[in-house]
Amino acid sequence: MSSQRLDDATAPCTFCRIIQSDAEDVRDFGTMVAFLDAYPVSQGHFLVVPKRHLADYFELSDIELGDSNRALRDLRANLLMVDSTITGFNVGVNCGTAAGQTVEHAHIHLIPRRQGDTPNPRGGVRGVIPAKMSY
Repeated sequence: MSSQRLDDATAPCTFCRIIQSDAEDVRDFGTMVAFLDAYPVSQGHFLVVPKRHLADYFELSDIELGDSNRALRDLRANLLMVDSTITGFNVGVNCGTAAGQTVEHAHIHLIPRRQGDTPNPRGGVRGVIPAKMSY
């Protein structure tokens, strides 16, 4: 996968099209952008996405990683200011098809969690393999 940002507005990558759309709801964080997930796990579920077209998290530059962290912290702070029901967060990255990545453009999930949103949250991200969630 090329590490160059696609300039063609008809590019097949869903995230590249969103980035290039200049949509009002896309938030800019330098080398990264953030927008609400189209298929949210919970209300306020954001994706943090590099402007460059990269395969996955492990291709992010140090600058992109820094901008990602700033985006995650800023989004978290804003969500906590506007929604008092949020009591936790999951931050997740899927790298490769075997890990569940469905859009081949690097992205980080910020998922707000609320008390009681699942019967037993113990294990958190370990739930990607349900039998390993409880320990």
